Amino acid sequence: MPDPAVVKSLFGRIAHRYDLANRVLSLGIDGHWRTRLVAAVRKAHPIDVLDLATGSGDVALALGQGLPGGAHILGMDFCVPMLEEANLKKDRAPGAFPYVNFRQGDALNLPLPDSSYDAVTIAFGYRNISDRARCLSEIQRVLRPGGSLFVLEFSQPWPWIRPIYAFHLKHVVPIIAGALTRDRTAYDYLAESIDRFPGIDGVRQEIQNAGFRDISASAMTMGIVALHVGRR
Repeated sequence: MPDPAVVKSLFGRIAHRYDLANRVLSLGIDGHWRTRLVAAVRKAHPIDVLDLATGSGDVALALGQGLPGGAHILGMDFCVPMLEEANLKKDRAPGAFPYVNFRQGDALNLPLPDSSYDAVTIAFGYRNISDRARCLSEIQRVLRPGGSLFVLEFSQPWPWIRPIYAFHLKHVVPIIAGALTRDRTAYDYLAESIDRFPGIDGVRQEIQNAGFRDISASAMTMGIVALHVGRR
């Protein structure tokens, strides 16, 4: 499992170029993946949403534009430089996101009361959590009965493209991202974390083992990414 200190350090180092690297490395498709997540959340009509591992805030801010009046979105991350980037985005559009806030917090020990959210989202942060079972337990605790969990994460691609994808992760991603962020070692780790992360069935099993029900999973872009949804 990932070392929390290592994860916090590497995301802190690349925070200022994180969005640029994501757009370039995914050829812009990462925006489509997040749009699919946001659309799924909106269909659930939540009022209070927690966006865990919010990073630079893309999901939280997108939700803030499309949920019904009175909805509140809290973006939470344990990496302060990433939260600073999220707040910069919010500040660039004064008054546009009155119900979106960002706060530091640990996914393994959420500083939040029981049964306080209708939905919890986590986009591309689940694989970096050192104890995923404990994280899912904390999410169960803060969700209201009937509330939903949405996990958008890298997965294992379809077999025919797997060798090409593995080469891309190991040899191409660190070079390009290193040039963009001037921190190749961070992207060596990120590539390795994707490569060793379980596939769609493995993540579904983790969510089921945590007690969630009505679990669905949707593969995207040849299985490179998957969206999992479960209800408390």
